[in-house]
Amino acid sequence: MNISGSTNVKTMTAKEAKQSFGRLLDTAQREPVAITKNGREVAVLLSKEDYERLEGLEDAYWGRMAQAAEKEGYVGVEESEKLIKSYLNAKD
Repeated sequence: MNISGSTNVKTMTAKEAKQSFGRLLDTAQREPVAITKNGREVAVLLSKEDYERLEGLEDAYWGRMAQAAEKEGYVGVEESEKLIKSYLNAKD
């Protein structure tokens, strides 16, 4: 899946990005910019705000996953530590 194919994302070649770095930064403040090299997308530059928003979404996702695991019988920190210690102290 390519980023520019899924949404209306600006695209810039690596050479253009290097030659017009200021323009790249200005554009990325308004919208993500896909960087291509040899015709292949290799990176996407986001604004700091977009990056922080994505981090927040990821944190929320993993928080929900942890809550679901706990409801399904997740053993918890203390029991996990006991189990790991028992494995480490086990004799073959």
